[in-house]
Amino acid sequence: MAIFLGLCVALGFGSGDFVGGLASRRSPTLAVLTLAQACALAGAIVFAFSSYGDAVARDFGFGALAGALAVVGLGLLYHGLATGRMGIVAPITAVVASSIPVAWGIGTGEDPSRVSLFGVAVAIGAGGLIARERDLPVDGAAVGRDIVLAIGAGIAFGCSFIAYAETSDDSGFWPLLAARGVAFPLALAALLVTRTSIRSSRREVCFALSAGALDVISTALLLIAVREGLSSLVAPVAALGPAFTVALAWLVLSEPIAKWQRVGLVLGVVGLVLIAAG
Repeated sequence: MAIFLGLCVALGFGSGDFVGGLASRRSPTLAVLTLAQACALAGAIVFAFSSYGDAVARDFGFGALAGALAVVGLGLLYHGLATGRMGIVAPITAVVASSIPVAWGIGTGEDPSRVSLFGVAVAIGAGGLIARERDLPVDGAAVGRDIVLAIGAGIAFGCSFIAYAETSDDSGFWPLLAARGVAFPLALAALLVTRTSIRSSRREVCFALSAGALDVISTALLLIAVREGLSSLVAPVAALGPAFTVALAWLVLSEPIAKWQRVGLVLGVVGLVLIAAG
């Protein structure tokens, strides 16, 4: 069940990244992010008040930490993708983000089978290949900076996953509300400080709001998934989100799939089979 939920999380995040990327083609990325977080906050309120949950201060604290880390990760990732080599930033971020929860899960006593662990390694490698994009021409001296940004983004995303996993099973979706209650003000503050215009066409606004809706639904499923199964198995499955982004770009925009991405897609399926078999 947890693996299936992790796959649903990947579908949601991957689809959200796709529509968010469409919105960012004609609107400032920061404006899209703020609109998406506003929608996600509204969704989190609905989730929290429509479900049973008995959260304590610790749950709210970890939820808020997860939200802050996620926004930091997005900021580092977007900056890296905008100014550096996409072929370096995206795959490193994907690998680091999925490896940290695996290491944390095993370090805290989780004991998946050897077959599952091999599947985890395959899935992590697949996520890195799928996330890889064509390089942008930059000065070779900037590669080190790109790696630092990618590792920073991956650490932030991976630690955000751990923070969600640390919330209690009885807390319901209140940690999700705490996360969005922090993420939206941070995104809004960045928008105001940079004086970025939020004006967008109706089409871009709809895409941004859709991205926010998919984001909050995926995060809610992530909470359920980590409570249903091992974090060390859920994380690499959820990290396959780029596979759905690539697939949607191919189906909707007719964008070609690179050879290494095709290899990644195949490896992703192999990894899922191994994890489930284990």
